[in-house]
Amino acid sequence: MIYKSISLQPELSVTNIYTIHYFEYSKDYVFEGETHNFWEIVFVDSGAVEVIAGTSTHVLEKGNIIFHKPNEFHALRADGKRSSNLIVISFDCNDPCMDFFSEKILTTNSQESSLLDTIIHEARQAFHSPLHDPYNNQLQRRTTVPFGSERIIKSTLEIFLISLYRRYAETNNPAVCPPPADNCERIVEQVHIYLSGRVNQKLTVNDICRDNLISKSSLQSVFHKCMGCGVIEYFNRLKISAAKQMIREGLYTYSQISNILNFSSYQYFSLQFKKYTRMSPTEYRSSTTSFLDYKQK
Repeated sequence: MIYKSISLQPELSVTNIYTIHYFEYSKDYVFEGETHNFWEIVFVDSGAVEVIAGTSTHVLEKGNIIFHKPNEFHALRADGKRSSNLIVISFDCNDPCMDFFSEKILTTNSQESSLLDTIIHEARQAFHSPLHDPYNNQLQRRTTVPFGSERIIKSTLEIFLISLYRRYAETNNPAVCPPPADNCERIVEQVHIYLSGRVNQKLTVNDICRDNLISKSSLQSVFHKCMGCGVIEYFNRLKISAAKQMIREGLYTYSQISNILNFSSYQYFSLQFKKYTRMSPTEYRSSTTSFLDYKQK
């Protein structure tokens, strides 16, 4: 039998990456704006921001993503009430399908948000440039990186864009609708919502299993498979994420934050905070204000 190959058609191809950022902004952060000749996406991971795109102003909430087309002026500021976490990625893609994203504000689903998480995870392994530095304009490769990290970043970003295109540009074509979430994703999303609403409580694995009607073995298996960690570690990460937001908002002392999040003691809170951020609460607070202080000089 003679086999004949076909050349795969690249309907969408990301050719270059300029920046990958994960920002944790204070509630009063202001970015005065810029233009550049490549695409940029801004995704709100938490909080809310006001974005200027060209001559229009928009308010983006958690889960929203905006596309800035090449040479479009864009700026943003926090809403003055909540600190915000943003993923910002800039890249080249010259395929005609990108016209669809021009001047678009979309909302990601859980699968698409997970793809963005993968990009940030791989970027931290592939590049030593600090992802939280708004003044860093060039990625610097690490000397040793896991095999294929940059390829994963490229492919994952392409899959992310394709997923959004299919959901929003081709909603009338059932052949390209995203498949239903599998059981693993459904459980993770359900438990994530449950835990996010209880970061100020103490919970055990038994509590989580009882309230979500799932066995302990199934819960731990799903979280290790989908999230790469146990459910209590995931809960601790949510607590520390909440602590980081409260520190940036500056309304509570570190001891008060520890009490609000129901840590057994301030010392334990500080240890957990350093475990997940590699900084003490004081060091983290200093790092979030340093860029703003620099901008105001």
